[in-house]
Amino acid sequence: MKNELTISEFAKLMGVSVHQIRYFEEKGVLQPAYVSDNQYRMYGIDQIYHLSHILLLRKLGVSVSAIQESMAYTPGQYQQLLRHSLEGVEAEIGRLTELQQFIRQVLREGQNFDPVNKPYQIKERKAVQLAKWLELDWAAALNARHLAEHARNVPDLFESDVYWISDGTNSITLYMESNKRSDLTLPAGTYFTKQVLVENDENLEQHIEPFYTAISAHSLDVGGPLVLVEKSYLSLFGNKKLCYELQILIKPDPPEHTLIKSTPLQKPQS
Repeated sequence: MKNELTISEFAKLMGVSVHQIRYFEEKGVLQPAYVSDNQYRMYGIDQIYHLSHILLLRKLGVSVSAIQESMAYTPGQYQQLLRHSLEGVEAEIGRLTELQQFIRQVLREGQNFDPVNKPYQIKERKAVQLAKWLELDWAAALNARHLAEHARNVPDLFESDVYWISDGTNSITLYMESNKRSDLTLPAGTYFTKQVLVENDENLEQHIEPFYTAISAHSLDVGGPLVLVEKSYLSLFGNKKLCYELQILIKPDPPEHTLIKSTPLQKPQS
């Protein structure tokens, strides 16, 4: 019995396809131990170790064209190769972790978004740090030109909540949540909210007056400006309509809410 393996036996042992072995041979990075009289390629223990190294290098991201050179690396060069591969793996883990958190957020918010059965809600919110994105005239609709001119400030525009905040004038400022810089702090506290679905931004105004009417009907004392939060990713559940949440900070009413602390909307201290 021969000590060597046929190409099919070799492929089965190494967990690869015959096609992969032939490909490596075509690229000159792997050769059989010998070719038998009946033209069968035969592979021995040396080829097993050699292919193992090839597969390891491929797993580390080395291209087939660079494998021949990589086989002659010094121990120091292999250490550098492994460190570089580890950096890539850690970056991918970070990307996948962020994606996991985003998917969970969308699922959670999609389940809680119910503008038909639960349009008005009272919610406790944590403080949010906001970075200014752009400013619009209240009567102007957000258009594609606005997005193109300011897209550089928002790397993941349609994965982010957009905060529309009115200061009581004819202008409205759009903010994004930010961990790097803060132009405005949306304080922690109790918020009165309304969930709405609209065809476009121009239809938002028709929901604002009923929102304030509901505030008066509940005898609520507001402690901040009107905030419109656009959640574009929730349009997945809105039959292509835009999803917004109107929210406004409610001043606590002692003694029932003595444990609730809230502050007016303010710029952070420099």
